[in-house]
Amino acid sequence: MGQGISQSTRSVLWGKSGRRCALPDCRRDLIPEAAGDEARAIGEIAHIGSNKPGAARYDAGMSDDERNSYENLIVLCPTCHRKIDAHALEYTAEHLVRIKKEHEDWVRDALSDGVASVTFAELDVVCKYIMSDKAPHDESLVLVPLTSKIRKNELSEESARLVTMGLSQVKTAARFVDESPDIGFGDRLRDGFVSEYERLTRSGAFGDELFSRLREFAGGGSSDFGRQAAGLVVLVYMFEKCEVFER
Repeated sequence: MGQGISQSTRSVLWGKSGRRCALPDCRRDLIPEAAGDEARAIGEIAHIGSNKPGAARYDAGMSDDERNSYENLIVLCPTCHRKIDAHALEYTAEHLVRIKKEHEDWVRDALSDGVASVTFAELDVVCKYIMSDKAPHDESLVLVPLTSKIRKNELSEESARLVTMGLSQVKTAARFVDESPDIGFGDRLRDGFVSEYERLTRSGAFGDELFSRLREFAGGGSSDFGRQAAGLVVLVYMFEKCEVFER
């Protein structure tokens, strides 16, 4: 499963899925909370048009690149993955494309509702997670205007929309940082975030992949929309006020 799918495609796909199964009668949490610090992903990346001749929804006219593209992939739990392949006449390629779009719209709406409800409690959880890594960072990063960052980093319209969504609560994040009784809180938050940014850029992440993976980091890899929303707010706060995304 998933051979030939790029890391960039995987990151964007998982980010837009909200870490939930895309079938509307399931939408199972694909990153269950686990004891301790470990969580195990149980989701699967499924091909809408199959990548194997003779399999469900195989289209001989598709190239390998098209089969492994974002447009031809959907995130499902193992049970639903088996179901769509066993009932290919019901789950046609056209039907799965609609299901995927409707699911991503549902995730975006849930995240928007979560952002509107972000409080200091959610920000506290997210910030503590980010600050757990205090690795040194590169001081050569510089500030640029928000629109320039979006353009220079080649963020898609979808990512730009998420930045706009997070901006609605940036003042809450700023107040949370400013009102912390810990004088070094803001610096350590920045260090943890920039350290992850630098790790990802060294691995070659850029554009929407980088944005998606930083969202995952900021949200602690959680499928809880409240925590995802708080993570997005902190990411956009850093995007606007600090030196991430630009050299």
